[in-house]
Amino acid sequence: MPRVCPFTGKKTRSGGKVSRRGKAKYLGGVGRKITGRTKRQFKANMQRVRAVIDGKVVRINVSAKAIHSGLIEKPLKRDWKPTEA
Repeated sequence: MPRVCPFTGKKTRSGGKVSRRGKAKYLGGVGRKITGRTKRQFKANMQRVRAVIDGKVVRINVSAKAIHSGLIEKPLKRDWKPTEA
């Protein structure tokens, strides 16, 4: 399953990790030195939620940003109670 949000288009992005050693100048050192650069992935914060789409309640993977910004409509909570016999 691809890690892509259908509402915001967020997906996995590539970037770089920088490894450093040493003590910062403002702390009294001679400065931080870069010792290595490696490729890494920044993954979207995907959540599996129940949402109302075209009048039906379905489970979909959406980004946390889509949930926070109100792009999805969550279904009403069920108020079902067992019948007392």
